[in-house]
Amino acid sequence: MVVTGLGAVSPVGNDVESTWSALLQGRSGAAPITKFDPAKLSVRFACEVKGFDALQYIDRKESRRYDLFAQFALGAAAQAMVQAGFENGVPEPERAGVVIGSGIGGMQTYEENCAAFILKGPDRVSPFFVPMFIPDIAAGLVSIRYGARGPNFATVSACASSAHAIGESFRMVQQGTADVMITGGSEAAITGLTVAAFSNMRALSSRNDDPATASRPFDLDRDGFVLGDGAGMVVLESLEHAEARGATILGELLGYAASGDAHHITSPPDDGHGAKAAMKLAMADGDIDPSRVGYINAHGTSTPQGDVAETSAVKGVFGERASQLIFGSTKSMTGHLLGGAGALEFIVSLLVATRGKIPPTINQFTPDPACDLPSAPNQMVERAVDVALSNSFGFGGHNATIAVGAFKK
Repeated sequence: MVVTGLGAVSPVGNDVESTWSALLQGRSGAAPITKFDPAKLSVRFACEVKGFDALQYIDRKESRRYDLFAQFALGAAAQAMVQAGFENGVPEPERAGVVIGSGIGGMQTYEENCAAFILKGPDRVSPFFVPMFIPDIAAGLVSIRYGARGPNFATVSACASSAHAIGESFRMVQQGTADVMITGGSEAAITGLTVAAFSNMRALSSRNDDPATASRPFDLDRDGFVLGDGAGMVVLESLEHAEARGATILGELLGYAASGDAHHITSPPDDGHGAKAAMKLAMADGDIDPSRVGYINAHGTSTPQGDVAETSAVKGVFGERASQLIFGSTKSMTGHLLGGAGALEFIVSLLVATRGKIPPTINQFTPDPACDLPSAPNQMVERAVDVALSNSFGFGGHNATIAVGAFKK
């Protein structure tokens, strides 16, 4: 299973290369919220996408009818499809599918239309409300744009949504259901209601005085995650299909697994048994010896309990060798893209495995003895990595791990 196209819209860049460069430099995407007036909120900062021009990818009429999360998905998909050589559509429509994950969908559209209904009456609800906010609409729009008539659906598993989307797409190509899958995830959940909700459940960092240092995975003084927006999209193909059309191969998807915690609606088990299972099964799926793994892109949200549980899970899987890995969190820079996080971090993991550079985990000030694995603290590391794992975990106990590496004939 090979990757032939990558696309990204993130809080630190509006394409893959600008995002990658910012991550290697350790640049934070966190800043005061500008999308709306956050004055009444207790948390007034986030990792917003900056300078995104939807009109590069869609026309003005479409921009008024598509929620921002769908616009991000279309932008990232367009980048991936151009790189893959499919900018004019797929040659065999029935053999190409689309799966895109989103944990929340069109939250801005939902919030605006609820307010219109309550304050102005039912006549003021947009006739486009339903197709604008439903989480599956991004997959539908990408399918329409490129004429892909194969499997088409959305995955909704909170913060594991886009990892599941990529993993299930991998399975469908593996099983012969499709030759090409356009897959990933998107989220645009920085709205007043969402920030208030996460803040009230005490999931968010409250460092309004210093947003750039607020996301600090594994640091002793971490106090919650920073909400982020954005999208990551990839084009997956069978090796035979990619070689037959002379495609440039960017890397290989080696293994995938999903598991459930069966524990709690928001908190992971202390021993991280669900995460542990996902990592073990993903390596088994790809027949990967643990000694080949050099980097893990952690779910690493910067929450007190989550980071400890994931660290425990990694130690449980790799034993003494865990101290030789780099177990880093790029959420220290991008914030948490919720349903879009897994796809963006899949791209990061693939670039680590193919370019030999590992982004830092920034904002490491005070070591936490319970999170003592090497994380490339505050500084990019140059190191060859044979296999990289990308972890994604969601509220409800949903876990997914994807293994990637450079393509080897």
